[in-house]
Amino acid sequence: MTLDEIFADNGPFADAFPGYKLRTPQLEMAKAVAETISERGQLIAEAGTGTGKTFAYLVPALMSGDKVIVSTGTKTLQDQLFARDLPAVRDLLRVPVTIALLKGRSNYICHYHLARAETEGRFLRREDAVDLQKIKRYAKISTSGDKAGCPGVDETSTIWMQVTSTRDNCLGQDCPNHGECFVLKARKEAQEADVVVVNHHLFFADVWLKDEGAGELLPACNTIIFDEAHQLPEIASLFFGESLGSGQIVELARDARAEAIVVAKDFVALPSASEDLEKAVRDLRLVFKESNRLPQHQLDQVEGFAAGLDEVLGKLETLHELLAKQAERAESLQKCQERAFEQLQLIRNWQKSDRDDYVHWIDVSTHGFMLHATPLNIAELFSKQIRFNPRAWIFASATLAVNGKFEHFKHELGLWDAREECWDSPFDYKQQAVLYVPRDMPEPNSPGFTQKVMDRAWPLLQTTQGHAFLLFTSLRAMREAHEIIGEKLKEAGLDWPLLLQGTGSRTELLDNFRRSPNAILVASQTFWEGIDVKGEQLSLVVIDKLPFASPGDPVLSARIDKVNASGRSAFMDLQLPHATITLKQGAGRLIRDEFDTGILMIADNRLVDKPYGKTILHSLPRMYRTRELDNVKRFFEIKRQQLKQQ
Repeated sequence: MTLDEIFADNGPFADAFPGYKLRTPQLEMAKAVAETISERGQLIAEAGTGTGKTFAYLVPALMSGDKVIVSTGTKTLQDQLFARDLPAVRDLLRVPVTIALLKGRSNYICHYHLARAETEGRFLRREDAVDLQKIKRYAKISTSGDKAGCPGVDETSTIWMQVTSTRDNCLGQDCPNHGECFVLKARKEAQEADVVVVNHHLFFADVWLKDEGAGELLPACNTIIFDEAHQLPEIASLFFGESLGSGQIVELARDARAEAIVVAKDFVALPSASEDLEKAVRDLRLVFKESNRLPQHQLDQVEGFAAGLDEVLGKLETLHELLAKQAERAESLQKCQERAFEQLQLIRNWQKSDRDDYVHWIDVSTHGFMLHATPLNIAELFSKQIRFNPRAWIFASATLAVNGKFEHFKHELGLWDAREECWDSPFDYKQQAVLYVPRDMPEPNSPGFTQKVMDRAWPLLQTTQGHAFLLFTSLRAMREAHEIIGEKLKEAGLDWPLLLQGTGSRTELLDNFRRSPNAILVASQTFWEGIDVKGEQLSLVVIDKLPFASPGDPVLSARIDKVNASGRSAFMDLQLPHATITLKQGAGRLIRDEFDTGILMIADNRLVDKPYGKTILHSLPRMYRTRELDNVKRFFEIKRQQLKQQ
């Protein structure tokens, strides 16, 4: 069966999906993917919302007979592909294709660590003890050990850290539970499957970097498809560099102490050294008053940092020396010694700042910190891997182009020879949505800006009766807006659900939003992409500012300096394209099918007042545009009446 026959109005999709009709962009994309697979080439494909890009790449992939890896941006989409989309396409095409789902090892229960957690009883919360028993029962009956399937235990529960393994603390073949390991089972199924679904983090962490058995997936496959490919540059930068987190050091200290108690009870110096190291790590975090991202050269101004890092290094060296003396007593202690050595090397490498092509920086969060050495340019690194691995490479997303061009994405990943294709969304945006940029807004960084944004958004919220996403470029603005809207609802006597990012998991908040009439969700960039709410439930999206990344970010700042030093414009070649793609993602939350209608408000005058605003505007869907509130209300009321009459 040809692609024309498969996607035809009377083809298998028409039989399976009521109301199906041929979408020319979907068929064209499927043909481009098929040609790229056949030629072992490279394809960059932007397919607007509603094109049907998932089926457009899955159909030719399954028909090819190749070993295929599909990598997604999120575990949510990964689960959807494996559980719904892939089986549907396989059944429709009637092809004998086996599929497998592979996640990072931290998603699978580890029998060894589960037993150890139960023995030790070290719980961070009272609920952990209850959750542990639920996990224990689930591990006995589950065939996958995937924590996403464990009933009654949230995926964000702190107990998961104790009952899953990491690459560092996995005992490998020396594990007493090696034969029943869920990770090995998942990897074996992936090795044997025709199509394997992974996510970008796993692809780089395990597959590309060849972590044990998972690395064998890459040489065996003929085709790699990246969905949500716009996320790749940032993720690839992370994995091409070097990182060490305070959590990894603390985990080493705790593992060393726990193993010492079991196999080296007579060596009291080891538990003591572990506790000293853990304390030194906590003390180092406390030298920072708040969360921050700082380049290494600015850390001289942080009182106590240099001494604190030296203290951590000294305690880690002591632990390593003690572990070396006891390593022969057990494989687990030898593993701890190896981890201590690796961490020592990472810290010493991070302290050296003599690599011009890397930026050394620290990311300080609420509970810990992460030391990073990030490459300034990954294009050569990425393109080299592609040249040395001749297979089909397909990069798909709804947001890759800037003003119809792919130069930014190609330059970031070194895809200079890739074929480029762009298909617009089939939705009639001028009839379905209105873009509103309010007049007379203050400068985005001026005091009172968020208050003004909410003042302008409030009439729209009343027009749409809630049903809104309010998206902000900073957590501070998000929290301020939440307070302002809460007060406005109270004054108006409206008991509409007001949801705030951070008060529950993303999945929980989204489920609450979908089932709550008049709901308003206030969020930051966590909700700018990967969210699909169709119909009247989401009728309004408000974005406060153009999402330019902070130039104070250590990596971006270093890249800006490097690009400007080369004679190019960092603003035009780096900052503007990134902001444009991010804004396209946020705007893309509004219209999700051909029957949706709604309002997009962007409260940033730079979109229309600055010359570069035209580049951004031309990259957004072609909505009806206005700067007048009355026009917005009139548009929405007309569309709502039309929907009622249908």
